[in-house]
Amino acid sequence: MAKIWNKGFDADKSVENFTVGKDREFDLRLAKYDIMGSMAHIKMLVKIGLLKKTEEETLRLELQKILAEVEKGNFNLNTDAEDIHSQIEAMLTETLGETGKKIHSGRSRNDQVLVDLKLFFKDEIRKIKADALQLFDLLQLLSEKHRSVLLPGYTHGQIAMPSSFGLWFGAYAETLVDDMHTLVSAWRVANQNPLGSAAGYGSSFPLDREMTTRELDFETLNYNAVAAQMGRGKTERILAFSVASFASTLNKLAADNCMYLSGNYGFISYPDNLTTGSSIMPHKKNPDVWELIRAHSNRLQSLPNEIALMTTNLPHGYHRDFQLLKETLFPALEALHTLFEMTHFMLSHISVNKNILKDEKYRYLFTVEKVNELVLQGIPFREAYKQIGLEVQEGTFAFQPALNHTHAGSIGNLCTNEIRTKMENAMKGIC
Repeated sequence: MAKIWNKGFDADKSVENFTVGKDREFDLRLAKYDIMGSMAHIKMLVKIGLLKKTEEETLRLELQKILAEVEKGNFNLNTDAEDIHSQIEAMLTETLGETGKKIHSGRSRNDQVLVDLKLFFKDEIRKIKADALQLFDLLQLLSEKHRSVLLPGYTHGQIAMPSSFGLWFGAYAETLVDDMHTLVSAWRVANQNPLGSAAGYGSSFPLDREMTTRELDFETLNYNAVAAQMGRGKTERILAFSVASFASTLNKLAADNCMYLSGNYGFISYPDNLTTGSSIMPHKKNPDVWELIRAHSNRLQSLPNEIALMTTNLPHGYHRDFQLLKETLFPALEALHTLFEMTHFMLSHISVNKNILKDEKYRYLFTVEKVNELVLQGIPFREAYKQIGLEVQEGTFAFQPALNHTHAGSIGNLCTNEIRTKMENAMKGIC
């Protein structure tokens, strides 16, 4: 297959292998979107008179055949194909002759890949939204189910004040709302049409970019052709920040689970078949799934920095450096989907310890409650604090738990519905 940039010579084989790298592998994921972009482009070419309607119909029929093979999983790139754009154009030319060669009019591979990536990212964002909502729903369900089960809260790693499983599960649900806001930002950046920017400086053809924007269901255009190309790397970076934000939530949730499952805590448990054992210690039940979720999430949090380092100090315009972004971001997106799946699976089988606070070591958990009780009796806070502090030092402190937390977001008022409303409003930004 001749390169579409071929001028009578080919690059050295070692140069070709190095520059193509893993691009063929990752380009397979863009095949569907490349075809969608081509269908919109040829429809526009008919409108501006660069393609006959009969030619467009012939091209569309052939593109639909290729798309059907893609959706069946039967589509592959030839070993001599440089990328997905070259492969599809070559297939059209082989089947349709001169008509197939007309599909590239008014385009560059630069704006082709930009369109492919933005359409791909939009679908990935929709999937992340669905993943996050599914986990959000489960966390809220668990929060309400275990709303009255108390557990110790910790600060500085030390026993602090009463908390509850309702608060714990609900906290992670609300944190996902914050993550969703970052995803909406990524969506807004991805939801702009770069098609027609060509190599980054537009085209002398009278392209109807508003038409392709409508055809491809973008909200708006990247109007400035130079700015459209400058979006390569920035779009990935903003999406990477969102991936890292979700990963930070999953990481902390995994760390909590590892700690709470430890024998020194014993706050939660899982069925034996969801944990692993030791090769020499018969009693061990290791949280390997949570440990791997924790580790994978840490790796994902490095993603924005990795992308920043690949794209910093590049002047405007296209550079081959951008090709490596696929090798970094595509596997990260797959990993995030898997982490959501495994987190949901594990939490679906969690059991909570309802008798944690019967352990004597938690008796000082209620010192603040006793201080507040004295304040309500009219004793100044600092005097009450000093009095309870002395009781602790002398070993005379005693308190019968009778919690009366009523303010918004407390043990007795989880605001589950209000948090759901926040999530619903956040998600409206993605459609």
